[in-house]
Amino acid sequence: QVQLVESGGGLVQAGDSLRLSCTTSGRAFSIYYMGWFRQAPGKEREFVAAISRSSASTYYADSAKGRFTVSRDNAKSTLYLQMISLKPEDTAVYYCAARLASCADSGCHSDYDFWGQGTQVTVSS
Repeated sequence: QVQLVESGGGLVQAGDSLRLSCTTSGRAFSIYYMGWFRQAPGKEREFVAAISRSSASTYYADSAKGRFTVSRDNAKSTLYLQMISLKPEDTAVYYCAARLASCADSGCHSDYDFWGQGTQVTVSS
C-alpha cells in the first residue's frame, strides 16, 4: 500500500507555469509506475502523463506533449509534473496515481492501484 498526497496547485493566468508534486509514503516508491490524471468539471477523469520506475520511459497525452514534463525522484519518493504555457482548458483537479504492473510501450493510461486526493489547478484567461 502507498499513500499519495498532491500539492502545488493554485490559480494562475494563461501562459503561466506550475509544478505539481506528489509525495508518497508506505511501500517503496520505486516499485511503482506513476501517473498524473486530471478531471475537469462535468468531464471524466483523463490521463495526462506517466513515468516508469527508473524514469527511463515517459508517456504523455496529446494535450500534454510539449507543455508538460513528468519526472520523479525515487530518493525523495516524490513525483512531479512541470506544466508550462498553461491554458484555461487545463483547469481541473489533478491526481497522482501509482501502478504496480509495468506499462507496455503503447501506453500507461489505466489500471492504477492507488490514488491521491487531488489538487486544484485553475487557469484564468
